[in-house]
Amino acid sequence: MCTYIEVEQVPNTLAVLLSRPAWLWGAEMGANEMGVCIGNEAVWTKEAIEERDALLGMDLVRLALERAHSAKAAVHIIADLLGQYGQGGSCKEDPEPFMYHNTFLLCDRLEAYVLESAGPYWAAERMTEGALNISNQLSIGTSIWQEHPQLRSHALAQGWWNGTEEFNFKVVYSLKTQPVRMEAAKARYRAGQELLQRQQGHITAETMMQILRNKESGICMDSGGFRTTSSMVSVLPRCPHLPCVHLLTATPDPSRSVFKPFMFGEGVTQVPWVLSPTFGDNDPLRQTPRFQTQVDRRHELYRHHQRALKMSEENEDTKLNLQAKQRKMEEENISLVNNLLDGLGTDAPDLSDLFLHCVEKELALYKEENN
Repeated sequence: MCTYIEVEQVPNTLAVLLSRPAWLWGAEMGANEMGVCIGNEAVWTKEAIEERDALLGMDLVRLALERAHSAKAAVHIIADLLGQYGQGGSCKEDPEPFMYHNTFLLCDRLEAYVLESAGPYWAAERMTEGALNISNQLSIGTSIWQEHPQLRSHALAQGWWNGTEEFNFKVVYSLKTQPVRMEAAKARYRAGQELLQRQQGHITAETMMQILRNKESGICMDSGGFRTTSSMVSVLPRCPHLPCVHLLTATPDPSRSVFKPFMFGEGVTQVPWVLSPTFGDNDPLRQTPRFQTQVDRRHELYRHHQRALKMSEENEDTKLNLQAKQRKMEEENISLVNNLLDGLGTDAPDLSDLFLHCVEKELALYKEENN
């Protein structure tokens, strides 16, 4: 059972790490035990959005992570699921439906892909070096690696493409008049490109954290009814003997949060302080009509984090002191990760509790600040 519909299960699934809105089944971004990482973005195109229950883009992220042993396989899995079940359903916990199609950024230790969709139609671009970003708009032009078999014939039938000019996916399928929110996405996309290009050739985890904290560009969002609710940076060493490390905030606004490292291992368990409460049949998602009431879905770290930030706003010294403690804690986390990646070999110890310990340490900080 996904958010709105059921799909056929596969015989075996992989362990996954998910960062997701608590009310739905899927994930905005995540990773699996094979080192595959996927994130998704909303997009609006010329293809009409059907008002029906189907798979959310976030459901597709989780399904691909559960099933794919490589980023390439994940592309094919999402494409197949799009064809079999379609995409649709409201993507917001609100009585007023909010619907869109999806773009995906997928990578593993060796390569990366962008997969962009318009209804059932899609195009994918492959990348083996350099840097790229996505941000609420189509970005694949003429460098298409694979595509839906009717992608071009459909555009031709709709009059979006004349069949003689070079086929450019983003030109052919993008809306002529973009929604206001898409104009902001353009600036965010360009800023992301520029920030990555400045660091080209020496991008580190710290580089990515700095970019994710950039408020001037809108990448770190806190306006227009939207805000960055969680952030994730993954380090995927090409050497198969080194572990993949995933750093997550699990709290809103990365500029005021701490990135904490997670690693897959035999003994890894759920961390209760970053698990949102569940409401079973009483969940507004499961009521008819949906989302007529609201529930508090914040997990414990989220609640204490927000309270500490609110209290720190009352005094500048308190605010600066909390920020200094957060940065020190994060620096210790990054130092630990760098030491692990520099020194770990095939005899690496099990570090399944690493994320747990980091969350406990951060939670203790906020409880101390809140007293």
